[in-house]
Amino acid sequence: MSEPESTTASHQHYRRSLGTISLTAVGLGSIIGSGWLFGAERAARLAGPASIVAWVIGAAVALTIALTYSELGSMFPKAGGMVRYGQYSHGSLAGYLAAWANWIAIVSVIPGEATASVQYMSSWDFDWAKGLYDGRELSVSGVALASVLLLVYFALNWFAITLFAKTNTAITVFKVVVPTLTAGALLFAHFDTRHFTDHGGFAPNGWSAVFTAVAVSGIVWAFNGFQSPLNLAGEARDPGKSLPKAVIGSILIALVIYVALQIAFLGAVPTADLANGWSGLGYTSPLADLAIAWGLNWLALLLYADAFVSPSGTGMIYAATTSRMIHGVQENGHLPSVFGKVDRRTGIPRPALVLNLVVAFGFLAVFRGWGSLAEIVSVATVISYITGPVAVMALRRLAPELPRPVRLRAMPVIAPVAMVFGSLVLYWARWPLTGKVILLMAAGLPIWAFYELRKPFAELKPHLKAGAWMIAYLFVMAGVSWAGSADFGGRGYLPEGWDLIVVAVIALAFYAWGVRSAWANPSLAAVKRELLETDAAPAPTRESAAVPQA
Repeated sequence: MSEPESTTASHQHYRRSLGTISLTAVGLGSIIGSGWLFGAERAARLAGPASIVAWVIGAAVALTIALTYSELGSMFPKAGGMVRYGQYSHGSLAGYLAAWANWIAIVSVIPGEATASVQYMSSWDFDWAKGLYDGRELSVSGVALASVLLLVYFALNWFAITLFAKTNTAITVFKVVVPTLTAGALLFAHFDTRHFTDHGGFAPNGWSAVFTAVAVSGIVWAFNGFQSPLNLAGEARDPGKSLPKAVIGSILIALVIYVALQIAFLGAVPTADLANGWSGLGYTSPLADLAIAWGLNWLALLLYADAFVSPSGTGMIYAATTSRMIHGVQENGHLPSVFGKVDRRTGIPRPALVLNLVVAFGFLAVFRGWGSLAEIVSVATVISYITGPVAVMALRRLAPELPRPVRLRAMPVIAPVAMVFGSLVLYWARWPLTGKVILLMAAGLPIWAFYELRKPFAELKPHLKAGAWMIAYLFVMAGVSWAGSADFGGRGYLPEGWDLIVVAVIALAFYAWGVRSAWANPSLAAVKRELLETDAAPAPTRESAAVPQA
């Protein structure tokens, strides 16, 4: 399938104005959103003091997977990059499933950020504020306020990418300063070292709970932000250098901040609140509640303010990146052409913005609590991850001649390890959540069928053959999750310890199948031509290349 001429042309309307600093701010701004406001408490509730280890594991998983996507992003510096790579390596079926999983994971973050802001706001000492959240989900008034925030996120993306970049960089500075200040203030206010050994010990619920915390407590939710710079690759000035720096740098900076926050939280919890152990915690606004408990009223006020700034900054970024993803899905041939249009004057894909706004409202109506959205986002994210390790090695075989500004010699080792990590996190999410999200992935297939099943079978057959590994992978992983050890919600047919080995072996088997099944499909041929034409074009003059520093 070749890319429609109109959408290929519209791709040129993006403004390449984002440098390394702006892209790092995008990545860091995506990672430090609502996750830092709730993640420490939810991780501690599941894993106790071992939640520190959960953050390190989450960062290691994200970094390993991010390395595979950094090579792909530098090869194909196109808007909405994360939804394109599977299409280039395996054709329409695998490409669509990867794009669908990725889009679901990202677009649902936007209402999640709005929900987080309103949930923190419900701790304000006003009767109307307390009515915004009932302890489980937002009330009608809470949903209404969150809807207003959604409109703000999308309005800030409506006008120009340079306005977005300047606004986001300023917000990101604030988002880094406040969590750092929070960790320091709580450490100095109260730090009880006994919390790391009492109340069940360092890992009171066992190491299986630590692994589950990685998957569902908001850790994957947080580190998923590494992909935002990749989705804005079409607007990067020098993607070969800036993308890997932005992706890796944002993960490492965020890890330091999140570990500091987790340690501070664990030491600052009042001992009386641990009467029922770590699993008995139930704060509405965790960090602000601790600040008030230790008389840090100034910090509580700052946190209430940041509960708008941090999630709103992330929501604004994701509103931008999801619109580029929709553009990418349209260029893959699975949405109407209107969603491939980019405004010539501003460089913004406005129809895609509108579609994502509508879908975000839908998620907000169904999932009204941060926790429920975090679980859905995390599992969908992991499913979308598995195509990166497979695609990067498949494309080394199919397109060795394409320039790779980022090319790691260790990629033949990194890629299968990333596949194993992603599969383990999917399993750690516990049955039946894994099954529910895998079913959600299948719910997108009618859209693919509408566009693809009208083609002659001879044309469709190689796409089906190349995508069979991903369909089979989802079914097998659902089965393993159902049959797995009771520690991860399964029926107990797989003993503890052996279940992780089984998942790793399955991951490696599907990795090998996926790499072998890739083929030189029409989408890959089209992007090759586009890249060659871009390389052959005359270099811009100094005047025409000059853009404002974002």
